Amino acid sequence: MDDHRDPAPARHRFALPPEVYLAGNSLGLQPLAARAAIAARLDEWSSLAVEGWWDAGWLDAADALRAPLARVVGARPDDVAVMNTLTVNLHLLLAALYRPTPERYRIAIDEDAFPSDSHAVASHVAWHGLDPRDAVVRDPGAIDETTAVVLLAGVSYLTGAAADIAAVTAAAHAAGALAVIDLAHAAGNLPLELDAWDVDAAAWCTYKYLNGGPGAPGAIYVHERHHGAPRLAGWWGVDAADRFRMEPDFVAGPGAAGFALSTPPVLALAPLAASLAVFDEVGMPALRERSVRLTGHLADRLASVAGCEVLTPPEPERRGCQLSVRVPGARDLAGRLRAEHGVICDFREPDVLRFAPVPLITTYDECDRAAAALAALLR
Repeated sequence: MDDHRDPAPARHRFALPPEVYLAGNSLGLQPLAARAAIAARLDEWSSLAVEGWWDAGWLDAADALRAPLARVVGARPDDVAVMNTLTVNLHLLLAALYRPTPERYRIAIDEDAFPSDSHAVASHVAWHGLDPRDAVVRDPGAIDETTAVVLLAGVSYLTGAAADIAAVTAAAHAAGALAVIDLAHAAGNLPLELDAWDVDAAAWCTYKYLNGGPGAPGAIYVHERHHGAPRLAGWWGVDAADRFRMEPDFVAGPGAAGFALSTPPVLALAPLAASLAVFDEVGMPALRERSVRLTGHLADRLASVAGCEVLTPPEPERRGCQLSVRVPGARDLAGRLRAEHGVICDFREPDVLRFAPVPLITTYDECDRAAAALAALLR
């Protein structure tokens, strides 16, 4: 396969740096429409001031993104809400769903869980007076009658390996536990079917594969059976029809939106809306098909580079588009790849380089150039 027969479907829709960019797993590129979208919001703010909430539709800015995000993760719009950032959202979900008892109190997480996930679950068990050394189990396969929640990464940030979300969710439910999924590296990368898989809840950021911009607002999924769960409350979680009555008692609005707390960041939502429009045009099935071809191409090239080890599973169904490579001196190599060869990837200490050929924008030629650059530096 090559760029003539399999072109990047939306390369012309994004601002491209002069280098080969293979770090969309860390920060997605800027949609070209984002600048105008932000400018339009700034113009509304300038001309309308506070009336923009009503006259420019700011009140509905977050809700308008529920449907396109639901299409990305395989959910109903009522089960999705756009709010806060990832770890904040994980805390809110755990506050609602983690209800330890003397018999069922453990949280199972990935051995290589992202540090923030580890911090979040350790703090929750400690908040309940439990010892994290006992109550946090670093193995999502170690599910038993003591497990209350399984917090699973949809895709490992370190290795790029994709989890079997459906199987782990089924195992959690069979043991009487709940399944909460961190989709930070999965949303916009892999086809997801949260409803079909019967996942209890999920959270994800939008600044990686979804190109929402640095620190963009994240999102949550809450299965309808948990819509009435006790939660930490804030006024934006009240039904929109009653929010401005300013009642002191909290009555949650319907669906996942009832878990929201605070006024949405209208300016920050504009780039995400611009990116999600591209996802709707191209569609996750087409992106996934190209991702399998493109990532396979780069995997073949990297496998032939002497001096490095591809950590990501070779089977397409066990990975997204991130390929992690173990190589000594990863930090230095990442800097040299950019400075000497015009290739941007990223690294994780102590010895992992991460390359992500994002199917929206990456070309086969760029994959070839990245593999050749790494080979040249390792010779």
